[in-house]
Amino acid sequence: MSGTSPRAGQEAAGGQAAAQSWRDSVPEASAADLENLIGTGIGAAQEQLQRNGGFLPFALGVANDGEVRLMAVTPADAAEGMEGDFDADAMIGDLTELLRQNRDDFRAAAVVCDILLVEEESDAIHVAAEHRDGSVFAAVLPYAANTATAEWDFGQLTADTNEPTVWVD
Repeated sequence: MSGTSPRAGQEAAGGQAAAQSWRDSVPEASAADLENLIGTGIGAAQEQLQRNGGFLPFALGVANDGEVRLMAVTPADAAEGMEGDFDADAMIGDLTELLRQNRDDFRAAAVVCDILLVEEESDAIHVAAEHRDGSVFAAVLPYAANTATAEWDFGQLTADTNEPTVWVD
């Protein structure tokens, strides 16, 4: 599988200090929801990588009752002769639209996708989370296949920039 993301090539910014200053700037309940989405998104993407060798973009939402729900869309048919390729940008757009249409049912949401960190020449899991109160947070986790062990090696989780896309009008 291969795909590109609108965030492809973005540099992960921050680290522990950025994560700590971010957490201090949002309400505790919002921070807990966003961290839950980041952790759940990273874990689900890692599981899909280990099972399938890749993953398609997906979304998560924290319902008003606190339950985390997973949402997915079917990729559009790839162009003929491009077996395994899909339009990740279109899928992310569809997921964002799905979240926007159902935002009254959620208090927080996230889109999880595979990105390319150009300068590091590394793939990464990207989770962009936002809360209906306007709080946003994103994280990036680089990864690479370890051919010696047939496992995945994961790098350092870092903070990234994010703009709201669900609770905007």
